[in-house]
Amino acid sequence: MKIAQGWHLNMKDMQVLPVHRHRPHLKKPTWIIVLVTLVSVFLICAYIYPPQNSAGCYLFSSNGCKGFSGWLPPAPAREFTDAEIASHVVIKDILSRQQFETESPKIAFLFLTPGSLPFEMLWDKFFHGYEGKFSVYVHASKDKPVHFSRYFINREIRSDKVVWGKISMVDAERRLLVHALEDPDNQHFVLLSDSCVPLHDFDFVYSHLMYTNMSFIDCFEDPGPHGSGRYSDRMLPEVEKKDFRKGAQWFSMKRQHALIVMADNLYYSKFRDYCKPGMDGRNCYSDEHYLPTFFHMFDPAGIANWSVTHVDWSEGKWHPKSYRAQDVTYELLKNITSIDESVHVTSDERKEIQVRPCLWNGMQRPCYLFARKFLPETLDNLMLLLFSNYTT
Repeated sequence: MKIAQGWHLNMKDMQVLPVHRHRPHLKKPTWIIVLVTLVSVFLICAYIYPPQNSAGCYLFSSNGCKGFSGWLPPAPAREFTDAEIASHVVIKDILSRQQFETESPKIAFLFLTPGSLPFEMLWDKFFHGYEGKFSVYVHASKDKPVHFSRYFINREIRSDKVVWGKISMVDAERRLLVHALEDPDNQHFVLLSDSCVPLHDFDFVYSHLMYTNMSFIDCFEDPGPHGSGRYSDRMLPEVEKKDFRKGAQWFSMKRQHALIVMADNLYYSKFRDYCKPGMDGRNCYSDEHYLPTFFHMFDPAGIANWSVTHVDWSEGKWHPKSYRAQDVTYELLKNITSIDESVHVTSDERKEIQVRPCLWNGMQRPCYLFARKFLPETLDNLMLLLFSNYTT
């Protein structure tokens, strides 16, 4: 009996064993949930912190990172402020309008100068015989100019002090633009300094500017300390670092672009307040960044990304090369007028050289209509050389 009872007890124990053998099968759904959870977390992390190397990208798609990002939901768009919405509406409306045509379209020549213009007589010769096709405006920030040419007499606008590298430079540009916009015949606007000279005759310049729908505003992306390194987060949310651009201030722009510059206060105020020398340990110069950034944001296809005014930065200084009398030769002017590619160099360690052809209505043509920086002593040589027929 004891043996039988023991046997029965052992059989009872054995009857419990199958329950233990089937217990792992009951946990299978739990492992599936854990696995799905891990995969989901991994994918979420990969979306927030996408792989930066090609090996990581190809884990998801044979097309690399581009293919991986293609099937992910787009990042939510930032909600614009009321001021941004108002600016966008005005700018979009101006740009959507057809260019206003007049019977006598003119080019407005905007001279930004401390005082008298050392090359006034050269410009007089350039303008002679083309009355009715141009207007002249002079912003003299320091001294009242003494004029020798009838084209410049009584052409000064109300001026104010201009300090290199500060927002007062942009203020002077806007002041010139608003005075020139008062004349509806002015259809193109060219900013020039007291050291600028024309490289071609008037007919060539007029045709180049009036018969294209492009504004010649210099603009390129510089990731270095003299480019994006000048950006301040205080410009957020309206101006993001990815949109921050650099370019020479010497522009040539059509009327619609001049109008949106004058209509803008929001983006101008960001550069006025947060792009200035010595701010946050960096030197930001608004005249080099405001217009390039503004047009990159609102009409990148409408600008050439290069200026029609040549300047030589080859000396690597804070200011461009100044030409003296002995520098002004036939070879110098011929070399400048034959350049048909725009070149930018980044300020980072790579010193990347960015080269793009100068296109006019889809055709590659010489880039420059004007040049600077010429010292007053070069006047006689320039008068002798510029009005021969070789540059036309």
